[in-house]
Amino acid sequence: MTHLLEKAVTTASALPEAEQDAVASVILSELEAEQRWGRLFQSSQDVLGLMAREALEEYRAGETAPLDLERDFPKDSRRPPRWS
Repeated sequence: MTHLLEKAVTTASALPEAEQDAVASVILSELEAEQRWGRLFQSSQDVLGLMAREALEEYRAGETAPLDLERDFPKDSRRPPRWS
């Protein structure tokens, strides 16, 4: 166990039981999510590789255009303001 994990466990063990369970639930949930993402990325490597090759072929064939925020995302309200 690393020093940081040991410190976290020691700190959490001083909490009331309900809070310890809440901390444990968060940690377990995060670990499960990481494992799930790992499996998804591992199983999608072939598809991602194919998509990357296709994108490169389109670029080399001159079939792509530079990203234009105004054209490509005209209604994207999350876009940061343009700085002059």
